[in-house]
Amino acid sequence: MLRIDSSAQPARRRFHRLGVLTATIGLLGSLSGCGLLGGSDDSAAEGNGPLEKSKIKVSIMPTIDVAPFHLANKNGYFKAEGLDVEIVNAPSGQASVTKLVNGEVDIAYGSYTPFFVVKSQGAADVRIIADASSAGPKSTMVVAMPSSTVKSVQDMAGKRVAITGRNTITDTLIKSVMKTNGVDFNGVQWVEFPFPEIAPALQRGDADAGFLTEPFITQASRTVGAVPVFDTAVGPTQDFPTAGYGTLGKFADENPKTAAAFQRVMQKATVEAADRSKIEPLLVEFAKVDPPTASQTGLLTFQSKLEAARLQRVPDILLEFGIISTKVSADDMIVKPAA
Repeated sequence: MLRIDSSAQPARRRFHRLGVLTATIGLLGSLSGCGLLGGSDDSAAEGNGPLEKSKIKVSIMPTIDVAPFHLANKNGYFKAEGLDVEIVNAPSGQASVTKLVNGEVDIAYGSYTPFFVVKSQGAADVRIIADASSAGPKSTMVVAMPSSTVKSVQDMAGKRVAITGRNTITDTLIKSVMKTNGVDFNGVQWVEFPFPEIAPALQRGDADAGFLTEPFITQASRTVGAVPVFDTAVGPTQDFPTAGYGTLGKFADENPKTAAAFQRVMQKATVEAADRSKIEPLLVEFAKVDPPTASQTGLLTFQSKLEAARLQRVPDILLEFGIISTKVSADDMIVKPAA
């Protein structure tokens, strides 16, 4: 666990925090590597609004969750609010959060796990500036090959289960469903693979089951014949918050109009993203999937407005399963919209 030595000199403390932070979130991984939706390096047109900071850098990842962000960028919503957005691509959630903490970007997209872990350990004053997604029905699932001995959640005890990383949302959601169904998860053999490699691992027999999100669920079905075993967004994890956009307290406090402009853009684009016909072309354009896969892909539930009670579910479940050791208030982390 990350521990801060209060007796250290300030410079040493900052170095220590950043070094341990990188290692900590590196272990966490991120559910936000779940989808395949890459970004463009093209910036939005120069804004002209009366903002404290018009030019901002935003790190994103190749995930379905950022579809509203791409929609806003393509439709000029950032420009209309006076924002000139430079997109910085990050290969993973830990990389995205590290860029934020290191001051390389102003806003970072990522799964909620690293944001809350960083906050719980006091490594950085992380704030949540906009929501992004929740796990929709059948958008986060455990799948297996038809020949696997895993046919239901009751068969999961002691099995080899492929996930992207230990103590992430991936194994946490699985543990929650197993616990709800009275199945002991302590004997599960967790094997780690990047999302694109989980389906091949199942086909080779390197795992008995695996956790996947879209579009990997659809791709696994189409490429190796994997079949769904159970939905991980049910019961206590139904509509579970999966990812959002974070910033640092310093940025939020010094740039309230800029933060509010970003929030307005994301809310507008999120409402528009409810029209699936506007999302599927983005999957083809950015995820490089074929139109049939895009049409069959189950989408996460896009979110934007920050609701403390809903987001509190994340640190609570992280605390329940020992991923964080201290209680964290989601409400204290939310960037409140400027008047």
